[in-house]
Amino acid sequence: MNKIVPTFVLLLGLCLCVQAQNTEYVQVHKDSVIQMLQAYRAEEGLGPAALNAKEDNSTKKNKSEGTRVKERGFRVQIYSGSSRSEAYDVQSRFKAQFKEYGSYINYEEPNYRVKVGDFTSRSQANRFRNILKNYYNDVFVFTEDIWVYQ
Repeated sequence: MNKIVPTFVLLLGLCLCVQAQNTEYVQVHKDSVIQMLQAYRAEEGLGPAALNAKEDNSTKKNKSEGTRVKERGFRVQIYSGSSRSEAYDVQSRFKAQFKEYGSYINYEEPNYRVKVGDFTSRSQANRFRNILKNYYNDVFVFTEDIWVYQ
């Protein structure tokens, strides 16, 4: 008898749980603060859609026509290690594969770092990082000063 009562209660609880899962619709209660935040982000151009629009509307300046200036942006690191010769080998291999992107070697004791690209948005850098993952190990996106033409 002692085992029958807990077993019956357990089975009754399972039946109720299973029945609760068989509802045909889901009711979502949306907080009004979320709507206010979404409206604010849309007005200020802070949402992902605004970032994509900025990327698409930006026209690339021809290097011969524009002036070169530094601004905060993103680069993709493709090598970090203590070997100077290996860093230069990685850089030359990258230049052979991707001629249209700039590559930069930095030395921060004790490591050499090869970073590539001059991206004005993190989404551009992440898209290029996904391509580079097929060719290089340990590929990361970093925020730093980049060269752009205006």
